[in-house]
Amino acid sequence: MSTVSLTGQDTLVIGGIVLTDVADGDWFTITYDNDLANLKRGKNGNSIFAENSMGLVGTATLRLIRASDDDKSVDALLQQQLQDFSSFVLLDGQATKRAGDGMGNITSDTYKLQGGIFKRMVDAKSNAEGDTDQSVSMYRFEFANVSRQVF
Repeated sequence: MSTVSLTGQDTLVIGGIVLTDVADGDWFTITYDNDLANLKRGKNGNSIFAENSMGLVGTATLRLIRASDDDKSVDALLQQQLQDFSSFVLLDGQATKRAGDGMGNITSDTYKLQGGIFKRMVDAKSNAEGDTDQSVSMYRFEFANVSRQVF
């Protein structure tokens, strides 16, 4: 039998807030902008390998329904960072995707987010032609350590 993956009931918690007021499309993404390791090859086939700690830094994007309870809660955290960066409590969280195999078995694909800050302000737009993005608040975070566990 071929391999299948049935996904649904994803969960996301950031800064102690269980987020449910999510927007359409890709409402949460995590990307890694750096390599985990580097390699250089030298003369005579010599090779040099180096771990790159920046490879564990993750950039996250969250799309919430504008003016929802979750938007207000996450914005309150952003305001704390803006008011006094030195005393800001770094964000942590967890994103879990549940995947079924079609036989009733569930695997959790979990990303643990640690040491997070808001990377940018929330953009705004007005549109007379019904663009639904005007009803979305997009938050961008950077986390010092993002680990993945599949179990």
